[in-house]
Amino acid sequence: MSQTIRERLAELGAELPAAAKSVANYLPVVASGTHVLTSGQLPLADGKLIATGLLGRDLNVAEGSLAARQCALNILAQAESHLGSLEKIARVVKITVFVASTQDFTEQHLVANGASDLLVAVLGEKGKHARSAVGVAALPMNAPVEIEAIIETAN
Repeated sequence: MSQTIRERLAELGAELPAAAKSVANYLPVVASGTHVLTSGQLPLADGKLIATGLLGRDLNVAEGSLAARQCALNILAQAESHLGSLEKIARVVKITVFVASTQDFTEQHLVANGASDLLVAVLGEKGKHARSAVGVAALPMNAPVEIEAIIETAN
């Protein structure tokens, strides 16, 4: 890919939000060696959740996927805030996707595709990652999705 990451974001009609600040006793992003680990990112845009509730009751897979996409944008915002540039990303190593869902909802992996697809569209091969998608009973602020990431940096 010869485009910059910012150019690919613009081409996708995606805009990185400002990196959210922590509201408790934790850091939103931490570096360890050549890796950057993000705290769980919620689907926030302009300081508000873009969706709330449980998958399988309040939201369908498409709505959950959009929420996961927003989480991925927030992960990139945290990475950029910490690294100074998204171009310093060598690869996304792994994301863990938590999906607030009803007991009988079994399509967490399809919800997670919203984040995975965005990361690959923006970062190309560097965006291909390992992934876990887990159903949970509830998430902070009634968010439907929360995603954390491990990112390798280029030295």
